[in-house]
Amino acid sequence: MKTIFEKIFEEICNDPENKEFKEKGYEPVYTAWAKVKIVIVGQAPGRKAQETKKPWNDVSWETLRKWLWITDEQFYDPDLISLMPMDFYYPWKGSHWDLPPRKWFAEKWHPILLKNMPEVELFILIWAYSQKYYLAKNIKSNLTETVHSYEEYLPKYFPIVHPSPLNFRWRSKNLWFEDEVIPELQKLVQKIIEENKN
Repeated sequence: MKTIFEKIFEEICNDPENKEFKEKGYEPVYTAWAKVKIVIVGQAPGRKAQETKKPWNDVSWETLRKWLWITDEQFYDPDLISLMPMDFYYPWKGSHWDLPPRKWFAEKWHPILLKNMPEVELFILIWAYSQKYYLAKNIKSNLTETVHSYEEYLPKYFPIVHPSPLNFRWRSKNLWFEDEVIPELQKLVQKIIEENKN
């Protein structure tokens, strides 16, 4: 008998809105399990992640893992972390960057998945798309202000910037992020891990 998550996966694959991806042989790239404690909400899979069917399978992954202060095994542990971007398919390349995730996707599929993930304690919101969706009217006027005001969204949400190396200019201008914010994120993640050890 198929699990609820296997059924949802099939529904996403067979959604008419995802027909063009299915025709290319692409599958939705995300992880979601009943017992996860932390949900990482990114933008959308990159090309490599889409082709390998492995979330965060790119150069940003190592930086994100360091920011969270977790091991490779913990990052992909189905009982600890769910990797659930705003769109589960690679959105193709724009003139300079990857195209944005489809606006309707998270609104349609995230609630269905989260309904079956009752033990989630923390949402780590990466970049503006996830922050606008989850923080809604509580978001600040720009990403920098939202991230700098992270304490206002605790304990449920923790907004951060994207770990992509292309984001180096922002990080170099906002040293407070890695000096002050990242240590607090690490403490919170470690606290959740310790409290949920078997």
